[in-house]
Amino acid sequence: MNKKLKIGLFGFGVVGQGLYDVLKKSPALNVEIVSICVKNKKERSLPEELFCYSPEDILSNKDINLVVELISDADEAYPIVKRSLELGKNVVSANKKMIAENFAELIQLQKDHNVSLLYEASACGSIPVIRNLEEYYDNDLLLSVTGILNGSSNYILTKIFDHNKPYNEALKEAQDLGFAEADPTFDVDGFDALFKLVILTAHSFGTIVNPEGVLNYGISNISDFDINYAKEKGFKIKLVGQVERLENNKLSLFVLPRLVNRDKYIYNVEDEFNGVVVKGLAYDKQFMFGKGAGGHPTGSAVLSDITALAHDYRYEYKKMNYYTNLDYDKSGSIEIYLRYKNESDLSKFDFASITESYSGPLYNYKVGLISIEKLLQLKNDLRYMDIFIAVTGKTLSY
Repeated sequence: MNKKLKIGLFGFGVVGQGLYDVLKKSPALNVEIVSICVKNKKERSLPEELFCYSPEDILSNKDINLVVELISDADEAYPIVKRSLELGKNVVSANKKMIAENFAELIQLQKDHNVSLLYEASACGSIPVIRNLEEYYDNDLLLSVTGILNGSSNYILTKIFDHNKPYNEALKEAQDLGFAEADPTFDVDGFDALFKLVILTAHSFGTIVNPEGVLNYGISNISDFDINYAKEKGFKIKLVGQVERLENNKLSLFVLPRLVNRDKYIYNVEDEFNGVVVKGLAYDKQFMFGKGAGGHPTGSAVLSDITALAHDYRYEYKKMNYYTNLDYDKSGSIEIYLRYKNESDLSKFDFASITESYSGPLYNYKVGLISIEKLLQLKNDLRYMDIFIAVTGKTLSY
């Protein structure tokens, strides 16, 4: 713990400020923020001399031995993280999109330059899920990881189901509190959860999956009809990511809204909290719960990585190195609730079977079995159609 960490911090938004605050509450850690790189000059609570405006000011500073990357733009984050690793600097990042899209290269860079990249804050905020998957569940007994991975969407759904607020009002409240961005697409359409799920899949099963090939669909199309349907059936709707080990060394993964009943762990995960259920062959189900959005919860996860680096910790990627890699399989089927208005939209969904059907004056719905591959073919069009989809959970593990 006597190792002095001199930090170059990129970004001073909600999470950057949160990290600065939690660092002040951790005096035992031998850490100094040497410089903070931001885009624009403006009035801030910290001394002006602490800030810089060119990434090179941090990257070329030989005194800085740890780069903490907390900017929102994945395309801007990638060259910063890559160059830092190439220069022999350890890196902590919270950028799930950047990591998920460049996973294999970032792992190789760590090996090539004998450095460590830690990113606990990139998945599930304050929950130490990556470290647990890497260290505690470091064997081949794991069967599935399922959970609420996006605090912003969960906050919105809580306001809808527990406080009877309309979607737009709940979204605005999430934005005002800093849980959702001005453009909420990343959160409410399941992209944030998708990138987190890709990261969790690598640490759960040793398999790197291209995010573009994974089904994700969010809650932006939810209507009062869907909400009333769920309530009448005794469900809540949650945005859920799942990766599951199948037979014959195969994996299934997707992010979809889900109809969740009272006997499931995630039913009572509310507001900006995340909840992750880990299921194993020998230990059945274990549940992790914590805040998944906000500056201080995410900042605490960044702090955890900084503390780990003070002890020279690095991910070993044990599942990739010591166990048989599992292949991502798109051929499985799931049961979904599909609410639609136009028959032309319904015709695009090739159900294998129908278990429930309703036709009404404004909306119709069908519940039935459909292949993940069929849904993947529609992936880029789903959120632009006048529909809503939710997994029923009846044919799944959770």
